[in-house]
Amino acid sequence: MKKLSFILFLLILLIAGCKEQKPVEMPDDLPEFVKKSDFDKINWEQKAQEFGRGMLGNENKSGVIGASMPSVKGQKWMWHLWGVGPTELTVVGYERDTKTVHKVLTQGWSTQTSGPNNGADTHAPSSVSFPNAGEWAILLYTDGKLFDILVYDIKE
Repeated sequence: MKKLSFILFLLILLIAGCKEQKPVEMPDDLPEFVKKSDFDKINWEQKAQEFGRGMLGNENKSGVIGASMPSVKGQKWMWHLWGVGPTELTVVGYERDTKTVHKVLTQGWSTQTSGPNNGADTHAPSSVSFPNAGEWAILLYTDGKLFDILVYDIKE
C-alpha cells in the first residue's frame, strides 16, 4: 500500500511539473529590441526603494518621482537615470499575474530624456497609465538596450 501511495504521489508531481507555463504575451507594436529573455531577468523580490527627493527606484541607476503611490489612474512621473546622457528611453510594463506586456507611457513606448536634474545625469517627464492593479515590472531601455528594471505594486 505504501508503495502504491508513493507511486501515485510521484505521478502527481510529474503531472504538476509538466504543466505548461503561460508564455509572455508581447504586443505586435512592441519595439523589436525587447526580447522575451529580458523578462526572465526580473527579480520580483527586489522592489523599487525610496531614496532622495521622494524617488522610487534603484538608487544610482534609475528612479521615478511620482511613483510613491502608484495607481491605475493616470499619473505624472519624472524618470531619472544615472550613468547615461540624454537618450531615448523606452518604458515597457510587464504585469506579473497575467504575464502581459503593456505600454504604460501615454504617449507611446518611448520618450526622449534631457539633461541633468535632481542629481541624475538625465531625466524625462511623462504621463503613465496602468490597465489594472497588481505587481508590475517596468523595464527601462536606453537606446535599445535593457538599462534597468523597477518593480512596483500598482494600487487601484
